[in-house]
Amino acid sequence: MSLRLYDTSTRQVRDFVPLVPGCVSIYLCGATVQSAPHIGHIRSGLNFDMMRRWFAYRGFDVTFVRNVTDIDDKVIKKEQELGLPWWQIAYANERAFNEGYTALGCLPPTVEPRATGHIPEMIDMMQTLIANGHAYAADGNVYFDVKSFPDYLQLSNQRLENLLQPEGEGETGKRDPRDFAMWKAAKAGEPSWNTPWGPGRPGWHLECSAMAHKYLGKAFDVHGGGLDLIFPHHENEIAQSKAFGDDFAGFWVHNAWVTMSGEKMSKSLGNSVLVSEMVKHWRPIVLRYYLGSPHYRSMIEYSEEALREAEAAFSRIEGFIQRVVERCGPVEPAAEVPPAFAEAMDDDLGVPQALAVVHTAVRQGNSALAADDKENAVARVAEVRAMLGVLGLDPLDPMWVGTEQGEDLHGVVDSLVRLVLEQRQAARARKDYAAADAIRDQLGLAGLAIEDTPSGPRWTLSNQ
Repeated sequence: MSLRLYDTSTRQVRDFVPLVPGCVSIYLCGATVQSAPHIGHIRSGLNFDMMRRWFAYRGFDVTFVRNVTDIDDKVIKKEQELGLPWWQIAYANERAFNEGYTALGCLPPTVEPRATGHIPEMIDMMQTLIANGHAYAADGNVYFDVKSFPDYLQLSNQRLENLLQPEGEGETGKRDPRDFAMWKAAKAGEPSWNTPWGPGRPGWHLECSAMAHKYLGKAFDVHGGGLDLIFPHHENEIAQSKAFGDDFAGFWVHNAWVTMSGEKMSKSLGNSVLVSEMVKHWRPIVLRYYLGSPHYRSMIEYSEEALREAEAAFSRIEGFIQRVVERCGPVEPAAEVPPAFAEAMDDDLGVPQALAVVHTAVRQGNSALAADDKENAVARVAEVRAMLGVLGLDPLDPMWVGTEQGEDLHGVVDSLVRLVLEQRQAARARKDYAAADAIRDQLGLAGLAIEDTPSGPRWTLSNQ
């Protein structure tokens, strides 16, 4: 099977053929940095990290661009609320996003451009669009003339006559209320940059068109983002970029949301779960499993119960790997993933089906261990590590080893727990099983799970 992806623009799964053989170019709409990220934000970065990893496994040289929107209406609103400079707010939250991406195992992008670093490119794009009749200036604003672009709204499958877009604050001089702002005239107390049409700041949509053109050229393979960006953001990007003369994206790929009580997780709704708080209570690799195991186009309804189920599922995989390594020694990942895993991933990144192959291999490996078939158990671990590595979930990868709970703290806790476990072993040796069980139960109440193995007892955090 060839690699296939669902393309929002054609509403079907299509064979993926790169524009340049052996290379893949991806532009992902990244963070708008008015506040710190919740797990809904990080899901997008994580889903496209898995896409990127799969392309790389398939032998492609991947260029991955993930932008930072460091100036827009939301950032300015936050500046007014907090009384802090916009750039201070933006930079602090940009760092929080990157810490979240890193904590959950996302590879760094090839380039991560900030909107404010690309004002000259935006001005050049607006000058061209005005010159060819697709845009116009009015009262220091620059608007895109949506009627000048016949294919407008094809991505979102809407009709222009049904579209109502009220004028935004300060957006005066529009020829049509549905025209959208590419550049907004300066207001008192707001940041601004000089242009041929007067001082002002960029509109959100223009930022991404300019940055995609600069780093990926006139055409690139995949444009990604959340479902909520299809309209107006991605629709307006297409209009600007194609009217400018770019072919733009070959595929449009959108991830679904993380919801709470059926609603999209949103800062404005106050129902967000910050990544910085989540990693204090859950191991980051478990959070990655939880957010990455559903299909990227499926909604995730957040709940503590679902997280515990994800933790239990991942712990079964992790425990199998640990048991084999303890009995048989280190096992390197296999050179290739099993065909069934590859087939699932090639079919629109079918992670749920791919993980089913992982769990099947774990069950087979556990059966081999029970039968003392070490050769078969080692082979299954090699396969499992290869599959998990593609998904960024291999617990033995250096990315995760020693970082899950903080290496120094883990060492201290390990020493203390081992002292207690020695007391438990002594109680078992003198056949005082009541005392041994009491020690185990007390450790359980403290949040530690104890597993007796051929090489001695092993502890893990239970998160119960």
